[in-house]
Amino acid sequence: MRIPVINPIFLLTLTTILRCYSAGPSLFSIVQQRTHSVSVTDFGAAGDGIHYDTTQIQSAIDACSATGIRPCHVKFPPGKYLTATLYLKSGVILDIHKNATILGGPNIGDYPEKQEKWYVVLAEGETDVGITGGGEINGQGWEFVKRFDERKNVMVSWNETGACSGDECRPRLVGFVDCRNVRIWDVNLIEPAYWCLHLVRSENISVEDVSIRGNFTSPNNDGIDIEDSNNTVITGCHIDTGDDAICPKTYTGPMYNLTVTNSWIRTKSSAIKLGSASWYLFKNFLFDNITVYESHRGLAFQIRDGGNASDITFSNINITTRYYDPSWWGRAEPIYVTTCPRHRNSKQGSISNVQFINITASSENGIFLSGSEHGILRNLKFVNVNLTYRRWTNYAGGLLDYRPGCQGLVNHSTAGFVMEHIDGLNVENVNMRWSEETSGGWDNPLEFRPSTVNNISFLNFHSDLYSG
Repeated sequence: MRIPVINPIFLLTLTTILRCYSAGPSLFSIVQQRTHSVSVTDFGAAGDGIHYDTTQIQSAIDACSATGIRPCHVKFPPGKYLTATLYLKSGVILDIHKNATILGGPNIGDYPEKQEKWYVVLAEGETDVGITGGGEINGQGWEFVKRFDERKNVMVSWNETGACSGDECRPRLVGFVDCRNVRIWDVNLIEPAYWCLHLVRSENISVEDVSIRGNFTSPNNDGIDIEDSNNTVITGCHIDTGDDAICPKTYTGPMYNLTVTNSWIRTKSSAIKLGSASWYLFKNFLFDNITVYESHRGLAFQIRDGGNASDITFSNINITTRYYDPSWWGRAEPIYVTTCPRHRNSKQGSISNVQFINITASSENGIFLSGSEHGILRNLKFVNVNLTYRRWTNYAGGLLDYRPGCQGLVNHSTAGFVMEHIDGLNVENVNMRWSEETSGGWDNPLEFRPSTVNNISFLNFHSDLYSG
């Protein structure tokens, strides 16, 4: 019988681990979690918020990655570190002290030549990367404001230099592009000039205990944009921003397995929005235990480009939505499920197998469920839903908002549920209350055209007025 030869290095490693374990769990855990760290100040970073520390920080990141020890922490002691674009490398964790801030530069020369690389912190094609430490990354979004009005900020956008056109020429804050094994936790992402956290074509992502604070009046001030990325978990986050808070998009491929839990959101647009970039499939999403506070729209689907969304669950969610300004998309809908072609040449996508379970909403508008002729909504379910409708702002109501594209804004009376182009709707244990003092502005609890809505079921559905 042939006796297998044991590799002596493996034997030594195993013996060391067993000895450490017998010495106590704490020592064993240290061996399991071998780490290394460097400080940006050791590479000459000033941290005074005045002089650029880009070269010094990048040198620390490169040296940390070169050790080959994962994870390797690049530490930022208390201070303010002004920088141009930083490139995060494999195996590196940015460890920002709670009294430290990375400040994104406000000048076009602070960012790469190609606009798609305009980020304060960018990882491209890297593995085992992350950000933590309790500190903040600040995009200095106010530096990009040319002037301010009550409706929205007007940005400099660098288009005055001829570098780009339009108002969306502003740098994002943090981006992970084509990365694997990404973890962002215990960090504050503050005042991005454009999108805040951008996850692109990446795999195995964890976003935990992250606070995002954008400018509430800034357009395109998205919180987390998840683009063509799979296996993503977002939990324990606080997002207060001016545009869509959590926004999955499909540009180049399908998106699978997104979980969002235990989070708080306020936004002047949609708290959660699938789309509007929607060329490919969205599948297996769970949103649970979320508070949506005074947002312009709550839970939204904007399927506009021929993609499909299926097997999506929203559960244990508390929503308040209100009108802001008609220049922003949204009409205070707590739930908004729509599919229609963006323009004449667009394909029509579909939405199917979507559940809303244990939802409580207090809103200035009703639920809007709108498919299209070749983009039917199929198998929607509402279970244990409590809806309270009342007006408390002075903005004009009476509009259906199909934007972007489609029919635009359409004058229409307000109803509790507006339904069109649906095949399969199950409503069970739903309680709808109308404010008595504003009931004159509401026509009916349910509005649908029988020719486009089929296979519907209502069980224990109640609608009534209330005082107060």
